[in-house]
Amino acid sequence: MEKITMAHGSGGKSSAQLMADIFGKHFKNQVLDKMEDAAIVEVTSGTYSIAKIACSTDSFVVSPLVFKGGDIGKLCVCGTVNDLLMMGAVPKYLTCGFILEEGLSIDLLDKVVESMALQAKEAGVMIVAGDTKVVEGNGGMYINTTGIGQIPKGREVSSANCAAGDVILCSGNLGDHHACILSHRMEIKNNIQSDCAALNDVVEGLFEAGIQVKAMRDVTRGGLGTVLNEIADSSGCRIELEEESIPVDEEVKGFADILGLDPLYMGNEGKMIAVVPADQAEKALEAMKASEHGKNAAIIGSVLEGEGTFIKTRLGATRRFDVLYGEGLPRIC
Repeated sequence: MEKITMAHGSGGKSSAQLMADIFGKHFKNQVLDKMEDAAIVEVTSGTYSIAKIACSTDSFVVSPLVFKGGDIGKLCVCGTVNDLLMMGAVPKYLTCGFILEEGLSIDLLDKVVESMALQAKEAGVMIVAGDTKVVEGNGGMYINTTGIGQIPKGREVSSANCAAGDVILCSGNLGDHHACILSHRMEIKNNIQSDCAALNDVVEGLFEAGIQVKAMRDVTRGGLGTVLNEIADSSGCRIELEEESIPVDEEVKGFADILGLDPLYMGNEGKMIAVVPADQAEKALEAMKASEHGKNAAIIGSVLEGEGTFIKTRLGATRRFDVLYGEGLPRIC
């Protein structure tokens, strides 16, 4: 009998198969089947559409609970806010559910909740409902957050919108969160900090600049390679990256090289990709770089006719890249 493994939580191939074989099979509907970062639903009055709403839920199990650049409280707000932003929504409300293990420090809980409140204020959302449960354990903590955002008229963002001639931008250096969490667990001393951040400034900067944003995704579990494979599948197109253009911090690159990690599959908590028409790419890049969380943005690839995902290496070769296989780094978010 097949059982759940840590690979099912990697955000890669095993996760996708679990979603399709179990949850997709039983929960199948026209909204969920799109498998976007957030569900898009309409608020109606009779036959009239009043508003389009984005809704997303996420659970956070990161270990350690506190890390350089953040903690589980900051992470859960940023993660859910970013999922709403990736659909072009303006985040408005959050709910939170806490599962606390016996033995958890009350002081630590207080610090995590304070961190959530500060990050929610910065991201412009209100925490309007919540729940707490206590279970046996060893002092751990898990948080579930659900977010609601409103999509302004005229914004049509979807992974299925990409077409040949579009350009792919990345908002900054990849792998920071993955390298930070792994450094903590391995007790390796370095200056690497998590990129944990809400990306309101990057997203709103694009729309305020008048960019026709076709698709956006935050690059979390499974990394850039997995996200771009999902977009290529949704749009029925070929994606081609330029390895030399992919931004990676030098210290993170050195860390990855030593441990045999590929930044293409390393998780992040404050990075996103945007797909825009080619004639707006430079303007979009300028808008990203003008924001605090997009200052290291780069144009990293293009959308072409065909299918599959490919990367041009520094040596001039072209190779195909797939979704993340295997376990990856468990409990990264």
